[in-house]
Amino acid sequence: MRARKPRPRKAYSGARWKGDLSHAVSKGRKRKSRRPAARDAQPDNGPVENVLADDAEAIGRKAIELAKAGEIAALRMCLDRLAPAPKHEPVVFDLPPLDTASDSVAAAARIVAAVAAGDLTPSEAVDLAKVIDVYVGALATKAFEERLNKLKSAANR
Repeated sequence: MRARKPRPRKAYSGARWKGDLSHAVSKGRKRKSRRPAARDAQPDNGPVENVLADDAEAIGRKAIELAKAGEIAALRMCLDRLAPAPKHEPVVFDLPPLDTASDSVAAAARIVAAVAAGDLTPSEAVDLAKVIDVYVGALATKAFEERLNKLKSAANR
């Protein structure tokens, strides 16, 4: 069997894909997707939404009628609309003053104790811990800026 000769390679032009030129930062060409755009692949819900908008009042009345007749699913839907589950209610909780980053340890301990006692839900505790974390980050940024300003003023002397 005879050995094949290697094929000569094309010179690299910097462009990997055929297509439109991309913005000035990139030197190559923009790659074109082989799949159709996602928007084109999605069904058009316009007519369905129009029908629902036209008959919204009648649909609502029918749901209320079914709920009054004892239909559990319709009753649940009506109650969800009339009295939705409370979300993002303010949490009444006393945090210790956070003057320094080390004060966050006492605040975290108080949050953990409140969860253990049942005064806070775990999700409320997570939200409070995030607030403390952001505040500690702001304190650290402030301290860094103060140190940087001291160094700049010392260097200018």
